[in-house]
Order: sequence, then structure tokens, then C-alpha cells
Amino acid sequence: MNINEKEKSEDFELLYNAVLKLQTAEECDKFFKDLCTMQELISIAQRLRVAKLLSEKKIYNSIVADTGASTATISRVNRTLNYGNSGYSIVFDRMTPEELK
Repeated sequence: MNINEKEKSEDFELLYNAVLKLQTAEECDKFFKDLCTMQELISIAQRLRVAKLLSEKKIYNSIVADTGASTATISRVNRTLNYGNSGYSIVFDRMTPEELK
């Protein structure tokens, strides 16, 4: 069964508004652990780390060694950094140096 565009849009809006209501890392932890499987969370976190390392101009071999991500995942994230919607950049620009460690 396909979700039509209106339902999809409404579902995304609900999700985004829910995320925007979270105020602490602890609240995020609780929400995302309810929302996603542990493997999904690991994958999402890994992609964010890969994006961070790519934005720091790290090479693929170093990123593979540091994160365990496949080169296919690294390529996909790299493509998103270069041609995506600037979502990673928005987040990285708003994070403090301590948060980016």
C-alpha cells in the first residue's frame, strides 16, 4: 500500500514537529529509542559521523577505519554533502565545538 503525497506530507510534518519539541539529549534518547530500532539508530548516527569526518576533509580509508562505514555509505553521504539539501551543514553550523567532538 502506497502512502499518498498528502498523507506523507502530514506524517513528515508530525514527525518534524515532534522532534522540534525535544529539549534535551535525554529526551531525544527516549524518543528515538521508541521510534527506531537500535540498528536504525546506529546507522543514522554513523552517517552523521561520516558527514562530520567528510566535512573535515578526512579520506575514505580513514573514515572506514574510524566508523566501520562501508565505502558505499561514505560515497552516499559525500554526495549528499555536495548535492543535497544542506541539512548536515545547518546542523554542524549550529553545534558547538564540544558537541562536534
